Amino acid sequence: MKVVILAGGFGTRISEESHLKPKPMIEIGDRPILWHIMKSYSHYGYNDFIVCLGYKGYIIKEFFADYYLHTSDVTFDFKNENKMTIHNNVSEPWRVTLVDTGLHTMTGGRIKRIKKYIGNERFMLTYGDGVSDIDINELEKYHIKSNAYITITAVQPGGRFGVLDIDESTNNVKTFVEKAKEDGGWINGGFMVVEPQVFDYIVDDNTVFEKEPLKNLAIQCKLNAYKHYGFWQCMDTQRDKGLLERLWSTNRANWKVWS
Repeated sequence: MKVVILAGGFGTRISEESHLKPKPMIEIGDRPILWHIMKSYSHYGYNDFIVCLGYKGYIIKEFFADYYLHTSDVTFDFKNENKMTIHNNVSEPWRVTLVDTGLHTMTGGRIKRIKKYIGNERFMLTYGDGVSDIDINELEKYHIKSNAYITITAVQPGGRFGVLDIDESTNNVKTFVEKAKEDGGWINGGFMVVEPQVFDYIVDDNTVFEKEPLKNLAIQCKLNAYKHYGFWQCMDTQRDKGLLERLWSTNRANWKVWS
């Protein structure tokens, strides 16, 4: 199953660094948060990625173009026709498709633009700025039983995010309110499982995925929630980045499920 990662936004709330690079390329430890997200999926056997690019997308392309070289020991022999020898290389089992989905395209439009790379198949979808210790395999199993077109991972971090009103008996999402003020409510934490029918709910580049598509799916009882009680943290601001950095540097990075 393919994993789609939305990585095209401007990252205005963390502009201290995003003026130089796209937010998914901001580093936690010595690796971009995008890498951390991909390592999490890879741990559960999901290694086929589609990354939706936009703002400064060329930086993400350059990262993957040079990834093999940057993660290996290497000898350059300039006396012998500039021969390069790779030593004890560490390569990931990844297939990464990088798609330019437009500079100003909204989230729904970005998803619509990668339809040709998905085909008529179920896929994973998440944002390029959030990490979690969620069990991706359990998420998929839950989705298959739900009969929903989308299963969203619901988390409870506190204010400033879009609120999910969840039916406690069925876990169907009754309404979706974008970025309302709340206190302790369930919010969309990304890490979604999506059926291909969802493409029909997206009109064009101007469609915000978190507005009409999710609201309409909720009305039709085709939007379900997988409640995750474990670790989840987005990197929305410099303060968030500092928190993730501290957790990583002190070996308390709960999202590091890989060895």
